[in-house]
Amino acid sequence: MAAGKAKYELVDPQAKGFEAVQRAFANQVAYCRDNGAPITATICQALGDLLETERGGAVMRRVRRWAGPPLADALPLRIAGGLHALHLADQDPALSAIYLEQRVSNAAELVADAIERNEAFLMPWLDGPPQTNEAGRSWAYAAAMLWLVDKGLPGKFALNEIGSSAGINLMMRRYFFDLGGVTAGPKGAQMRLAPEWRGSPPPDTHYDIVAARGCDIAPVDLTDPAQALRLKAYIWPEFTERFARMDAAIAAANTMPPEVARETADVFVEGVLAEPAESGVTRVIMHSVVWQYVPEYQREKVTAAIEAAGARSMPDAPLAWISLEANRDTHRHELSVRYWAGSEGGGEDWQRLGVAHPHGAWVEWEG
Repeated sequence: MAAGKAKYELVDPQAKGFEAVQRAFANQVAYCRDNGAPITATICQALGDLLETERGGAVMRRVRRWAGPPLADALPLRIAGGLHALHLADQDPALSAIYLEQRVSNAAELVADAIERNEAFLMPWLDGPPQTNEAGRSWAYAAAMLWLVDKGLPGKFALNEIGSSAGINLMMRRYFFDLGGVTAGPKGAQMRLAPEWRGSPPPDTHYDIVAARGCDIAPVDLTDPAQALRLKAYIWPEFTERFARMDAAIAAANTMPPEVARETADVFVEGVLAEPAESGVTRVIMHSVVWQYVPEYQREKVTAAIEAAGARSMPDAPLAWISLEANRDTHRHELSVRYWAGSEGGGEDWQRLGVAHPHGAWVEWEG
């Protein structure tokens, strides 16, 4: 099937077996195509075409026999990241023809040849989930904080992020934002984020980030060139502005690295919320494009811990939960917020503030 004909189908993300592997690749093709990533769609389509062949050596045999749920494990993006790394490192010129958008009529053969030539390099890319840290998504945290201040919450924020990867969003106090004309952050910042804004701007208030830390099961150290290259490999090659943002984030990390603990989401959140709340500070639990990768039992524990802490919150020490996650029906990312402010009440139910491009290219504000 050509990439242009691929359709996204809602399926059980925990489904296993060969048919689930096929559907994971078909869904990834449709998702990439619908989000302006034709090169990545071509790569994923080529990989999907190889599933019913014997090409690709041990790497593709492992993919065909994937033991876990391929959709929840983001299997297509694991191997696609490895192939992109080959291109970025200029280790396979023949494969690079696809990334350079040269005319090719045999993408599946080019990909199969590259996999077979680079088996030892590619096999480890199947061992862990992709890292999709993206500074462009931090617009959501900035806009949500402006909105929360407008709701009467203290403008000092302590950020606690699940699935921080390299901690790029944790450095957002050093980023400048232009959100529909409302600005935040230092004007002289190297990282400048100005998504195309649709609708009214967020509230023109002010926030101050007084603390920022996060967790990840496999943190990435941006000060290590090899780990930085790995993170770049998960950037879809179509989005050149993302590479510029990544370079700015690497520069920021080399100046002052973010604080990222090697912990699971539930252990991190329970530990954070067991600490005494600070008067005059809004504590935030936040995540972007992470929730789908968190095991269900951990999601349940995180939710229970947040709701319990919310019930204990005080007006001068509120708690907020900020989520930017994919809606698999619309292929858009939705910014939603819950907050608790003690006896003064709050927004305990989820409120959607906007929808956006997966990497923050545009925002449709609803808040």
